[in-house]
Amino acid sequence: MTGMASTAKSDVAQTIAAVYRTEWGRIVAILIRLVRDFDLAEEAAQEAFAAAVNQWESSGIPDLPRAWIIRTARYKAIDRLRRRTRLTEKLEWYAASGLIPSTEEPTYDSDEIGDDHLRLIFTCCHPALAIETQVALTLRMLGGLETDEIARAFLVPTATMAQRLVRAKRKIRDAGIPYKVPDLGDLPSRIEAVLTVIYLIFNEGYAATKGDSIVRADLCTEAIRLGQLVRQLLAPQPPSEVTALVALMLLHDSRRDARLDEAGDLILLEDQDRSRWNHPQIAEALPLVEEALRSGTGVYALQAAIAALHCQAARAEETDWAQIVRLYKVLERLQPSPVVTLNRAVATAMAEGPQAAFRLIDQLAPELDSYHLFHAIRADLLRRVGVLEEATQSYRRALELVTNDSERRFLERRLREVQP
Repeated sequence: MTGMASTAKSDVAQTIAAVYRTEWGRIVAILIRLVRDFDLAEEAAQEAFAAAVNQWESSGIPDLPRAWIIRTARYKAIDRLRRRTRLTEKLEWYAASGLIPSTEEPTYDSDEIGDDHLRLIFTCCHPALAIETQVALTLRMLGGLETDEIARAFLVPTATMAQRLVRAKRKIRDAGIPYKVPDLGDLPSRIEAVLTVIYLIFNEGYAATKGDSIVRADLCTEAIRLGQLVRQLLAPQPPSEVTALVALMLLHDSRRDARLDEAGDLILLEDQDRSRWNHPQIAEALPLVEEALRSGTGVYALQAAIAALHCQAARAEETDWAQIVRLYKVLERLQPSPVVTLNRAVATAMAEGPQAAFRLIDQLAPELDSYHLFHAIRADLLRRVGVLEEATQSYRRALELVTNDSERRFLERRLREVQP
């Protein structure tokens, strides 16, 4: 693999950032398959990215950056093994397993390696781990999210989340949990956690915690692919919630191109150019929603039904908000959550007016005070009823909490609109 003789620092930094953002999960998944050690795989990957900074500036960006990172990380892993105890026993095992380099080294750039994602998800989602730990570990290992980002998603301190991740990786190692997709008979006990993880990966792509853009198309695409892969795995009769999740992600993702303007700033659903929605993708998803609802009304099926109502409205004012409110009420009974109630409040405001939503909003204040969208939504309702001083305070509180630059710019613009 060769590159240009010299490469500007800015080009290298941009390339490394892009590879990290889009390929971290694949790289770590491949390394875990090779070394069977979560910590070693993650540490070797991080060292390889660090090595790329200096080497690519002097030798040029390689033609296949992901393959370069994986090859370098593999050598880093071998070096770490050499420094560990029981050197001979370890190296003999790894040599037999194919870790030690050979002249027939693969390129690691085939699409087939994507299935390592699925093996890693099922390993992370082993029932020996608590459900919240399963989700957190997969977000870290596959999504490349930092510990503080995962902690915010779970509304827990960063130190608490760090301890969970350490314990989870230790438990996988000590219990010898296999790195594979389980047999069909073992799948039912694992599906709930797997679907949760896939959806959280999608959510991070749909509304990125950090970065300049609110959208990470790579994570959305990968989550949809994994959902479809799980659905195929359970064919010919996949559980309705698997089908519903695939439909839900397709529907949300269909609006991707209309969610940002040319400057990368956020466009609210009601203001989006619906001609820019991916209508073939919507057409693919709607029959899946119907299929899922025929088999029951699970959490994902209800959310997919809500998304379908949005996507079926040719204009924002034609949205069936009353039906959306009813669906959120059912969802609240199945999955009580302050975030679900917050979404019902938004739908209620659209169906009955902002005043009708304030009772729900005020009840959520103690639980969602550290959630930026709670304050952003409250500010918007106050803006709409003309209480501009309180709206200003809520926008300021939302800005204190927001971590995504695109959302920050949107909130700053709204704050300027309500200030005298």
